[in-house]
Amino acid sequence: MNAAERAEAPSPGLTLRSTTGAAYRFDPGALCLELLTTGGPGPYQRYEVLHEPADVTAWAERSRLTPTPDVAVSATEVALVRGLRDALFRVVIAHTRGEPHPPADLAVINETAARPALAPAVGPDGRRRWAGAPRGTALAATVARDAVELLTGPHVHRIRTCSAEDCHLIYVDTSRPGRRRWCSMEHCGNRHKVRALRARHSEEG
Repeated sequence: MNAAERAEAPSPGLTLRSTTGAAYRFDPGALCLELLTTGGPGPYQRYEVLHEPADVTAWAERSRLTPTPDVAVSATEVALVRGLRDALFRVVIAHTRGEPHPPADLAVINETAARPALAPAVGPDGRRRWAGAPRGTALAATVARDAVELLTGPHVHRIRTCSAEDCHLIYVDTSRPGRRRWCSMEHCGNRHKVRALRARHSEEG
C-alpha cells in the first residue's frame, strides 16, 4: 500500500450541484481527481472556488483524506494548490485524448510531489492523526504524490471523462468490470436514461 492509499479511506464521493441546483454524489476515485472539481485552466476558470485559504481548507474537509486535516493555508499556498490543480488538469486531459503529457505541467506535479507531504501518526488515544501542524504545502504534496501514483499505476488506462456531452467531470474507473461511463448514475446516468426513454416514446408515437 502506497502513501497516497494510506492517506485515503473509502469515500462515497463529493456532493456536487448541477446547473439546476440539484445535489448529486460524484466519486472520482482518487484524491487528486477530487481537486479537479474546484475549477481549472482555460474554460474551467468559471468554476473556480479556491479564492482564499478558507476555500482550500474547506476542500480538504470534503476530500477523502482521513482524518480531516486541520491545515493552515496561506495566500501563497492557495496559488500553489491552484497551480498544481491546473497542471494536473492539463496532464489528465492530454492523457484521456491520447496526447503527450505537457512537460511543463509534469514538472509542476513532480516538483510538488517532491516536497514533504502530510505525515500520518498515532495519537495518544490510539487513533490516527496528522503529525505536526500541517501546512498547505504538505497538502499539495500529498495530492501531487497521489497524482503520480495514479498516472503510473494500474488504473491509468481507466482515467476517463464523463460520457455526457455537456459534462467534463473526470474520474478513474476502479470498478471490477471497468465499464463505468458516467460521473454519477444519479446525475448524467439518469439524464441519459430519461433522454433514451423520450426518444423511444417519440419513435413509437
